[in-house]
Amino acid sequence: MKTVILGLALFLGTLVQPALAQKADVSGKFNQSLKSYYALKNALATDKSEEAPKLALALQTAVKEVPHKGFKETKQHLLWMSESAVIQQKALELSKSNDLKNQRKSFEGISIAFIKLAKELKLNTQEAFVQYCPMGKFSWLNEVKEIQNPYYGSQMYDCGTVKDTLEKN
Repeated sequence: MKTVILGLALFLGTLVQPALAQKADVSGKFNQSLKSYYALKNALATDKSEEAPKLALALQTAVKEVPHKGFKETKQHLLWMSESAVIQQKALELSKSNDLKNQRKSFEGISIAFIKLAKELKLNTQEAFVQYCPMGKFSWLNEVKEIQNPYYGSQMYDCGTVKDTLEKN
């Protein structure tokens, strides 16, 4: 009887292990894309329009590397497919511009999509802050609680408020 139970436990373990590894891979790659998002946000917040195109392409690559088939729930998979497509399209759009105003317009679409993903997927391994600028009515994610406004940069670097805190998962 002990042998049967042990055999069953080992069998179930082999079924669960790949699923856990797949979830860890999805989470890891998602968090890499989030780091790429933050790098782009930081460049825009400090008016570095010459860095933004390269960072947008790095973001696009990071998003492509998230193994979307690792989402077990259909709802999560569909959300990832729709929002990641927006991020990739807007990142490509941003990468083709050297104009800070146009880059920030593209970043708006990236931010809206990333906020949806972070809130719904709950994969962030670090605390994240949804911040909001009442002047332009823009939102973005930030890795720190202090406001770093990517839409107005040096003009109004600290304009905004923290609207939501996404706990680490």
